[in-house]
Amino acid sequence: MSISVIGANKRYGDFAALDDVSIDIPEGSLTSLLGPSGSGKSTLLRAIAGLDRLDSGTVRINGVDVSGASPQQRDIGFVFQHYAAFKHLTVRDNIAFGLKIRKRPKHEIKAKVDELLDIVGLTVFQKRYPAQLSGGQRQRMALARALAVDPQVLLLDEPFGALDAKVREDLRKWLRQLHDEVHVTTVLVTHDQQEALDVSDRIAVLNKGRIEQVGKPDDLYDRPDNVFVASFLGSISRLNGELVRPHDIRLGRSAEMVYPPAETALDTGVIKARVKRVVNLGFETRVELVSAASGEEFVAQITRGDQNALRLVAGEDIFARATKVPQLSAD
Repeated sequence: MSISVIGANKRYGDFAALDDVSIDIPEGSLTSLLGPSGSGKSTLLRAIAGLDRLDSGTVRINGVDVSGASPQQRDIGFVFQHYAAFKHLTVRDNIAFGLKIRKRPKHEIKAKVDELLDIVGLTVFQKRYPAQLSGGQRQRMALARALAVDPQVLLLDEPFGALDAKVREDLRKWLRQLHDEVHVTTVLVTHDQQEALDVSDRIAVLNKGRIEQVGKPDDLYDRPDNVFVASFLGSISRLNGELVRPHDIRLGRSAEMVYPPAETALDTGVIKARVKRVVNLGFETRVELVSAASGEEFVAQITRGDQNALRLVAGEDIFARATKVPQLSAD
């Protein structure tokens, strides 16, 4: 089912949570609403779900205006950051709950729950209670429960926000695989740019109640509309007056080392810089530098292999060049 939000406005006193927001979410897509706290992403999600009524504007699901419909009438599955599990029910009964209150036949409930337990990898844990599960397992149970009633749309509000980094990474991969299996139109709210880049077909970047840009992850990363989108979709540095990604900065001990043979140091904007700090981060190294000409600080990210070859240390002078500059269409 496709989703369209047209001219959405929502205020809380003097605060504009949504300011004339319009967005189309294609059928079967996984779209992330990405932005900082207070940007309006959760308000937009709740407006789609019918949990928050808009002051003005329209929400359409598959072309039908549902702006005045209750959450129950919209046929939407919703998963929050906190699992809201029924503590006195087993995993199996939690997943079956929505089907039971809809008075589905017992054989249908059994078949559907068996299928979902297999999909989310909880078959061996089906007789356990929520307190006996890990955080990641509880969140998978919550997703299975939301999917049990075959919703038109699945809405996820920071579903992995309370989990540690490794579990979040595993669940991101699992969510993408799950979406590819069930193909339900999914909207994910997150403030984590890596999460959005990892799982999404499309990303909408929100800021101060407005949508800054919507598009495919690669398009937003490589061709951001403005500085805000560029900075929120990943780290940026300023080199020779240009905004660049830290991993697109090449470092070397001579000017000749940082530009291709067919070019010249002048053509490629090679600058001299002093190393301020070197931080090894697992498979990569972050190098904090200061431009000799402008005194401006910037950051480069290089591979551990490059660092092993260069052996950079704080206090020494090196040369730097941007190998790629994002094409901003506006400031």
